[in-house]
Amino acid sequence: MVSLLLFLRNVFGFMLCVLLLGGCAGPREKVAHDPWEGFNRSVYVFNDTLDKYALEPLAKGYRAVTPDPVETGIGNFFSNLGDVGSFFNNLLQFKFTAAGHDLSRIAFNSTMGVAGFFDVASGFGYPKSNEDFGQTLGAWGVNSGPYIVLPFLGPSTLRDTGALPVSYFLNPVNYVESSSDQNILTALGIVKTRAQLLKASSVRDTAALDPYLFTREAFLQRRASLVRDGQPAKEDEDLDKLLDE
Repeated sequence: MVSLLLFLRNVFGFMLCVLLLGGCAGPREKVAHDPWEGFNRSVYVFNDTLDKYALEPLAKGYRAVTPDPVETGIGNFFSNLGDVGSFFNNLLQFKFTAAGHDLSRIAFNSTMGVAGFFDVASGFGYPKSNEDFGQTLGAWGVNSGPYIVLPFLGPSTLRDTGALPVSYFLNPVNYVESSSDQNILTALGIVKTRAQLLKASSVRDTAALDPYLFTREAFLQRRASLVRDGQPAKEDEDLDKLLDE
């Protein structure tokens, strides 16, 4: 316990340092969708350091020791849990066909798929959707708002940050009775997600002159595309206009 407290003290101490340094950095040309760039870059440095020395090694170790079929099964398990949130968000967006597919996926994968370890629903013609409450707010016409980098959580927007409590409420892991089991599932989900992003982060680090800008633009364009359900933007639309949808 003492070592854990010391670790947390060092983590938050480092975070405070990077925030203060970010506040003292020289002025930058402000971008409309990133008015808090100085703060965001500071938090980005904190997250990137935490990732480099903790999450990335864990993810590489997880990938090295986990057989591919087991890794796929774990991914399917968490994907099945994610279908619960997609179901409710599709209902809230009045996408009743997609909500029906989500419900069918949950039923088939939770039973025939052995608690979601196998994705049998896709083979039955029920495609997976990925809907969250941030996308629902976008579908309701709520503007994206400024880009923001959250400590530990990473890239977000003001709209997506406001959606986090509802997303938390719709996550089945948070209803596991045993706190130890809940913590194990949460940690496994984080490591699993980081392992899936190993290739993407490698591309970012080797191809981008400024990884912060690369991450920001990739995230914002992906979120805008998700809100539009993958429909292409109009030729005369730029990113700022898309984020105001």
